[in-house]
Amino acid sequence: MTKNKSKDNELVFLPLGGSNEIGMNLNAYGFGPAANRQWIVVDVGVTFGDNSTPGVDVIVPDPTYLEGEDILGIVLTHAHEDHIGALGWLWPRIKAPLYATPFTAFLIREKLRDAGLLDRVTLHEVPLGGTIDLGPFHVEMVTITHSIAEPNGLAIKTPLGTVLHTGDWKIDNDPVVGERTDVDTIKRLGDEGVLAMVCDSTNVFQEGVAGSEGDVKVALAELISGLKGRVAVGCFASNVARMDSVIRAAEAAGRRVVLAGRSMHRITAAAKSVGMLSDLQPFLSEEQARHWPADEILYLCTGSQGESRAALSRVAEGTHPFIKLGPGDHCIFSSRVIPGNELAIGRLQDTLSERGVRIYTEKEYRGIHVSGHPCRDELRQMYQWARPKVAVPTHGMRRHLAEHALLAKDMQVPETVTPRNGDMVRLAPGPAAIIDEVPSGRLFVDGGMLVEEAGEALRERRHAASNGVLIVSFAMDKRGKIVSDIDVRGLGLPGDEDSPLGDILDSMAERVEQVVRGLKGDALEDELVVEQAVARALKKASQSVWDRRPIVETIILRL
Repeated sequence: MTKNKSKDNELVFLPLGGSNEIGMNLNAYGFGPAANRQWIVVDVGVTFGDNSTPGVDVIVPDPTYLEGEDILGIVLTHAHEDHIGALGWLWPRIKAPLYATPFTAFLIREKLRDAGLLDRVTLHEVPLGGTIDLGPFHVEMVTITHSIAEPNGLAIKTPLGTVLHTGDWKIDNDPVVGERTDVDTIKRLGDEGVLAMVCDSTNVFQEGVAGSEGDVKVALAELISGLKGRVAVGCFASNVARMDSVIRAAEAAGRRVVLAGRSMHRITAAAKSVGMLSDLQPFLSEEQARHWPADEILYLCTGSQGESRAALSRVAEGTHPFIKLGPGDHCIFSSRVIPGNELAIGRLQDTLSERGVRIYTEKEYRGIHVSGHPCRDELRQMYQWARPKVAVPTHGMRRHLAEHALLAKDMQVPETVTPRNGDMVRLAPGPAAIIDEVPSGRLFVDGGMLVEEAGEALRERRHAASNGVLIVSFAMDKRGKIVSDIDVRGLGLPGDEDSPLGDILDSMAERVEQVVRGLKGDALEDELVVEQAVARALKKASQSVWDRRPIVETIILRL
């Protein structure tokens, strides 16, 4: 793509995370001529590894393009991991002051403390509905509703127009905790003129509305009140409204609440720091609850997505030191299934069922969970309020963004653009258009280090996971003669009754001896040549035995 050479002031939008997938948000807005543009960054989030990234739990966006740029500030819309989770990893590369409302700021401090950055980073707390002035950018925090406390949209005002960056949102007239969506401000912005709206696309295929936390509160209270025995509830710790509903339902049913999982304690501390989760009974410790009557206990647990080290998984496996569930007990999953977690959640629920625990999910018991993202009716309502000239769908897979663009056109939005990560979008002056493509991608947190997505270590790990490993060792004298037994060991490679693995490896050792004996002259003195010859021969032999080409590691001891 031709590089943008403009010398005039431009307003540009640059997604580096979140426009190709749900999660890992990192967005930047730039103003000024291309040569000395000033930037603000909105959100710095993570996504999580899966079976395709063995050994990698956390993935962050690649900020290479922004390094060395004039970044005036980093504004955080809310405290979900896909919006703040990468700060500890990426702040040293895009150093700038942080701006967040109090609840989000509390959790950011914890993250910075864990990363050893707390004393290096300037973090400004912004009140709900507050404003931030950063060079040509005047940012107004717009109160919205979502599945976490203090979510904010951003009205980013510049000399060339206003961008409404919605963040993650829905319309909830009974959010249980926090304020309702500030409809008056959004309507005022629409009356003043919104140049572009960068908007959440997660639920664009769902008709209707996401539903209210107030309705979930009623459903949970009704369900919990009728249960006997111990009750565990799995939900996202970040959803303070859901925690509030579960706790109050438990208290109404005569139960004391136990927090199980580090995140539950961390989010509770953040919520109490801003006045939430007030006038509740003190929580019992996990150890205290062991001596409490079963009908008077409710465990509020992390791990609703089947995370292996979370509280619910340890309970299911019987490895939790204090919490035991069995016949006559109950586990309520007040959460959605995040795509990719289906197998892990299914295994967790099956394991609990094996213990005699009765399972309750949103599929069988409607109303115990609602989404935090807008469905189509809510999207239509937002477009009616804001009336942008340009729609920029974000936070979704490609099919979500394309469908969102069609919906925006149906709502009479004059222009739409659906950028991929790394596409620089000119919002003004002139028609919205992708004018440049910059370096982008993903970085993996692997062994506590940030590594390239296509790094050698992960490539080898994937290869080993699917093809196995052969380790060959033997000793040679200076003339190239093998003077020891040849030891071949296999990792991740099968054998059976007819072809035991030991017999196969013995034949591999014979093949190694044949290959080395076939080398002549200088080749025997060059260990690299010997290693390559052995690797080629064993890969070929493995292809015929296992239909695989394992990694071959050859260790030669020279005597």
